Amino acid sequence: MEDVLDVYKRPYNPKRPQVCFDERPKQLIAEARVPLARCPGHPARYDYEYKRNGVANIFMMFEPLTGKRHVEVTERRTKIDWAYCMRQLADEIYPEAEQIVRLMDNLNTHKKASLYEAFEPAEAKRIADKLEIHYTPKHGSWLNMAEIEMSVLSRQCLAERMDNISRLDGEVRA
Repeated sequence: MEDVLDVYKRPYNPKRPQVCFDERPKQLIAEARVPLARCPGHPARYDYEYKRNGVANIFMMFEPLTGKRHVEVTERRTKIDWAYCMRQLADEIYPEAEQIVRLMDNLNTHKKASLYEAFEPAEAKRIADKLEIHYTPKHGSWLNMAEIEMSVLSRQCLAERMDNISRLDGEVRA
């Protein structure tokens, strides 16, 4: 916990951005029946029945010192998906950064070894060298500000039913 708090005390440095990372699944649900039209003074009415259309994954990358949020919607949450997110972070989102200070939970996919499963060794090492990783303690994921940002996103758009990954991606981007 102290390690994470020490990272949060560091001043802003664009060459060493602090980026919190989290992910969560989102069940894709379609309506079994057409919802009733809204009437003035009445909330929307949905049937309790629904059709399951699988699960998508949402990766949240949040830089608390600037308020910058980047979200990726993927079909799965695997080591490979995480590795591609890290490459995107290093090459597209923060290409000018000397090192990216990462704060995230200690999930089995959140390891530099995942980079070596996804990429050739030279590419994996290049990305790994650009990451300074700090893990939140067990039962201390609340220290990760990306969780707070994910909660905000959930209230903004994730509470409603979405039947496909394209719609989920569009809602998240909006």
